[in-house]
Amino acid sequence: MMKLFPLILIILFFRPVSIIAEELPLTINRDALAVIYSGQEKMHFSISWSGGIKIGDLYMSITPLDSGEGLAITARVTDYGLFKFFYPVDDTFITYIRGPLKLPYRYEVRQLEGSDMDVRRLTLYDQDNFSVIYRKNDNPQVAYSMEGTAYNEFSSFFITRALQLVPDYQEIVPTFVDDKRHRVAVKVFGLEPRKSIFGTMDTIKVMPKMSFKGLYDKDGDTVFWLTDDNCRIPVEIDSKILIGSLVAELVDYSNPACHLKKQE
Repeated sequence: MMKLFPLILIILFFRPVSIIAEELPLTINRDALAVIYSGQEKMHFSISWSGGIKIGDLYMSITPLDSGEGLAITARVTDYGLFKFFYPVDDTFITYIRGPLKLPYRYEVRQLEGSDMDVRRLTLYDQDNFSVIYRKNDNPQVAYSMEGTAYNEFSSFFITRALQLVPDYQEIVPTFVDDKRHRVAVKVFGLEPRKSIFGTMDTIKVMPKMSFKGLYDKDGDTVFWLTDDNCRIPVEIDSKILIGSLVAELVDYSNPACHLKKQE
């Protein structure tokens, strides 16, 4: 439980399974894509254990780069309350994306956990030549090959939001995690009413099935609920862990490109 939250969402998102479904081109909702990747979105989630005890916060944003080389997806996970005395956490993840499908080309991780953990990770993606270079701290870099283009944990979560998300139609989002390109099946259950900071409204219930553990140990399905509009805001993310579950509830949101506003 002390190892808080992977995302996405993604990153949070999996049970070890075997994915056999055919990999087809992603069906993108262009209107949702424009809103999500407007470069002005900010989200704040409160993380609790089994829907009760708050253990941390997750902050996510997507911003344009000064260089013009696409966008940066930034996620920061921090501890909360008494947990900072038992197992302090301050993790930062930055994914640099570009191109029409918002594929990653650089991924930086800084994990500050416990009393002595300070880990830096760098991943470089060559999407044209289907290769990845990875380096942890000052260790020698390692090269991997892929069978095609791929997202990472965070960019896969964001592009999943921009899919057509047709009920009972399963899409495959290729994701490179744990030294391997995985074919992640995304299942859509349809609409479900959900309470959120925007009030009670219809949401799209989505469940990705991942065959990897990522940065944090997980054991079970992850389900998240997106607003049923072009904003596709994740209002809640539930993920099973070895003991209980992690629940991430949206507590604050801003994006000038989105029509939804938080209720006061």
